[in-house]
Amino acid sequence: MGKTWGDKNYYSLNYFLREKFNEKVFKISLDAGFSCPNRDGTISSGGCIFCSERGSGDFAGQRDCNIKEQFETIKEIMSKKWKSKKYIAYFQAYTNTYAPIDVLRGKYTEAIAQEGVIAIAIATRPDCLSIEVLDLLEDMGRKVYLWVELGLQTSKDETATLINRGYKLEVFEKALKDLRARNIDVVVHAILGLPGENKDDMLGTIKYLSKHDIQGIKMHLLHLMKDTPMEKLYYEGGLQFLEQKEYIDLICTAITILPSNVVIHRLTGDSPRETLIGPMWSLKKWEILNAIDKKLKEGDLCQGLYFPTK
Repeated sequence: MGKTWGDKNYYSLNYFLREKFNEKVFKISLDAGFSCPNRDGTISSGGCIFCSERGSGDFAGQRDCNIKEQFETIKEIMSKKWKSKKYIAYFQAYTNTYAPIDVLRGKYTEAIAQEGVIAIAIATRPDCLSIEVLDLLEDMGRKVYLWVELGLQTSKDETATLINRGYKLEVFEKALKDLRARNIDVVVHAILGLPGENKDDMLGTIKYLSKHDIQGIKMHLLHLMKDTPMEKLYYEGGLQFLEQKEYIDLICTAITILPSNVVIHRLTGDSPRETLIGPMWSLKKWEILNAIDKKLKEGDLCQGLYFPTK
């Protein structure tokens, strides 16, 4: 029997948070009103070709409300389903280190001042981490537990160019090194199913990350949403969706090659039904997660089983 973390064959975020804070902890996704250098013309005006109009913050709060208002609104909605006293303020939408330092400090400080906030998570780009920003993140990390999320998506530079990511692999590596030098935990996003990538390419990204000093990973299925630049590529025949079984098999293999100390924050993603073009099977989130659990258990597979990889 392989290693388990509670009832899972992998080191889930839920398990990690319960261990760290001794109870269930919930994330509250916020939209701080920032932009992105890959959208405002600094790098590009198109953004990553898969990114939605809300900057991947489709389930975050409303950006025309301040942080406190967003927090209270989402907290109230969540309290109708779950009871919790501890929260993570998650700066999700767009690039959350892309603003003047005083603005960033004000937003972060407002978030951690909310009742019950015991951690802060900040999603950003590797090319938006100046020395001043790193200093600020380090300071925030002294006040509450903090992690930074970097959207790598792929380790293959050819794919990065195709999806208009806007930076090379060495930029990610420098950002990771800079964050870890300050003892800041790093969670990396990887997308399976990007255009032009085969199984070896997708697992190559996971193998690449397994050899680096990351503390968490979010694995996403590629979603095609309306009004994104990738929509044109799809209708021109340049994108083929993964099948559900294919994705489940890929995720289970990815889990086995990740080191057992890396927290798995996500095994699939969410998109609003009304904007999703495909794959439509991705809407069956719990069916997918249950199928992953079943395959791992039946195959006696667990995280770290085939780590280290050559």
